[in-house]
Amino acid sequence: MNTYLDKAAAAYQCAVKLIETWFAPLASLAARLYVAHVFFASGLTKVQDWDTTIALFTDEYHVPLLPPELAAFGGAAGELGFSVLLALGLGGRLSALGLSLVNIMAVVSYWHVLMLPDQVAGLNGHIMWGLMLALLLAKGTGTLSVDTLIGRWFFAKRDKQAMAAA
Repeated sequence: MNTYLDKAAAAYQCAVKLIETWFAPLASLAARLYVAHVFFASGLTKVQDWDTTIALFTDEYHVPLLPPELAAFGGAAGELGFSVLLALGLGGRLSALGLSLVNIMAVVSYWHVLMLPDQVAGLNGHIMWGLMLALLLAKGTGTLSVDTLIGRWFFAKRDKQAMAAA
């Protein structure tokens, strides 16, 4: 016997299935592309004027334990490399973790400025990027990613081998 509650539950399950099938992959892709763009642009800024970058890492950013040149190189390499990988969804969780570490280091090394009352927007940006990266790290990069294509290829190949061996 179908009651209104049964119909509501069925409609809810249908909506969840649509969200999981269509919206979630697009949302993951949008998050990946947005965060990757932010970090890639920052990395490009660093490499376009290396002397200024070194000066900033020497005088302005307070990266703990690393010499300014190494911190600048690591920051630029991390922003450029991990953002490309994240945009592609290749090594997605590792890329999200790498950019999370870059983001945390940026906040730590620039905390003396980000904690100022007029820098709330800058700190909020780092928090938003961190939350997006945390979701990508926890849930993966979604079905619209190179990771998914590789996984499908690998499991299809493995299944063919298993069927041939049987």
